[in-house]
Amino acid sequence: MIKVIFVFIAATALMAYFLRDTLLGDGVTEKTGIKSFERIASLPGEISESSGVVALYGQNQFLTHNDAGNKPYLYKLNSRGNIQETIKLKLPNVDWEDLAMDNEGNIYIADTGNNNNGRKELAVYKINLNSPSKVEAIRFTYEDQKKYPPPKKERNFDSEAAFWADGNIYLISKDRGRGELAKVYRLPDKAGQYKAQLIGSHRIKAQITGAAISPDAETVVLLSEEKLHIFSDFSSPDKFYEGSYKEVELDDAGQTEGVAFEDDASLIITSEGGSLYRYKL
Repeated sequence: MIKVIFVFIAATALMAYFLRDTLLGDGVTEKTGIKSFERIASLPGEISESSGVVALYGQNQFLTHNDAGNKPYLYKLNSRGNIQETIKLKLPNVDWEDLAMDNEGNIYIADTGNNNNGRKELAVYKINLNSPSKVEAIRFTYEDQKKYPPPKKERNFDSEAAFWADGNIYLISKDRGRGELAKVYRLPDKAGQYKAQLIGSHRIKAQITGAAISPDAETVVLLSEEKLHIFSDFSSPDKFYEGSYKEVELDDAGQTEGVAFEDDASLIITSEGGSLYRYKL
């Protein structure tokens, strides 16, 4: 009997060791509850590859766009997924990947897709919906990238995730080399040519596809396929990756690409499969 108990304990310990990242990661993993996560609408046919989203606070409306190879349009949607307005921009859509918004309502379009890590002309375009023809271009390269492209295992210079805070744009990398490290870069929110400054990182065994910060700037959420990565209790947006961390699984949500805060406690999420979701924190 003692031998049986010993074997059982040893097997349990071994299983816990090999599943430690799944069970714990760098924080806590949760399943979504029925009440916390819901599909609220289908996206219209014009939005076949939603890649980024922002919520227009107080309007119950959202902006989204399509991925690379599509027209440089922003689509204003209501909560039923109906297009209220199509904003046609005279900008290149090399590989639009995310949207962000500042406290004055300016929209930042992250033309930062870089699948092969070979792009040398990356940009974030700043517009205001009241005069969308006026565009500021924030052009940049990554300060730590030396080769275009780098070796395959070192390809961590793609970004599909951006948010704005305190006069800065924060870009989160999509680790195409090893799929284990989300790097955090910072850019000024003014037109110019810059080196994106690497300010930190967080080990996440996923490829990040979206990012958002809450209106009160107390929570940052990163998105990957069918999963949220939630950071809280940090000292400033510059250090969000050092805060408390947990993961939330979004069962059956598909290729989730865009995430935005609707308010301090609610997220809007889009998928390339054509769905609009709401998640309650």
